[in-house]
Amino acid sequence: MSHTAHIRSHRKPRRSASTIAMRAGVASGVLGTLAVATAAGSANAAEPVTQTLELPVLTGDLAAQVAQSAQATQQAAANYQLQAERDAAATAAAKEAKKDLADAKAEAKKKSEAARKAAAERATRAAERTTLSTTSSSSSSDSTSSSTATGSAAAVIAFVKAQIGDAYVSGGTGPNSWDCSGLMQTAFKQVGVDLPRVSQDQSTFGTQVSLDNLLPGDILYWGGAGSAYHVAVYVGDGMFVGAQNPSTGVAEKPMSYDPPTGAVRVL
Repeated sequence: MSHTAHIRSHRKPRRSASTIAMRAGVASGVLGTLAVATAAGSANAAEPVTQTLELPVLTGDLAAQVAQSAQATQQAAANYQLQAERDAAATAAAKEAKKDLADAKAEAKKKSEAARKAAAERATRAAERTTLSTTSSSSSSDSTSSSTATGSAAAVIAFVKAQIGDAYVSGGTGPNSWDCSGLMQTAFKQVGVDLPRVSQDQSTFGTQVSLDNLLPGDILYWGGAGSAYHVAVYVGDGMFVGAQNPSTGVAEKPMSYDPPTGAVRVL
């Protein structure tokens, strides 16, 4: 008996073909499983890439929303600005309307006062007209005595009659255009009498005389003494000469044409 007969052999036993085939099948199955898992893993790993590709779309929508929001904000600001401008315009218009109303009231009050004064003056002239008519009809001798002008009065009357037909111009002092007080001042200057320039002052210059005791050369005035608005010179026979208005110019008129309020004597 060999001395090595009791020692087991260290050589690995041979495997049978069936065992090898089974193991090859298992390995193949494992590899197949790994391949499927790898493919599945690859498929699952691709999904985030798809989501990442969609991010620009989401970002674009967000930018559009931001732009729309900014546009809405700008529109709201523009609307507020427009409303503020409209409110300011309405306030300015209200102030202007209030001022216009105040001016209109003041103007109406002024016109009303002027109309009242004119009515009072017309009433005064009407009363004087009645007095003058009564005096003229009751005393013909006074008319005869007042129709003859002599001396300085005759010179004044000759001067004003020479200007009949000249134009009436406010502020005019000759030689071809006059206003009422300018004609009186220049006429009396011919005889050395220095009259004031305006009718208000001329109506208080000299001595006040009644209308039923007039003499040629007396200055007639319309309106109150000291506030007269027109003057002329009495030339006798119930007539006067004066620079009346732009339509008549310098003219000779009867006392009944526009009866005066009073008279002053300076000669």
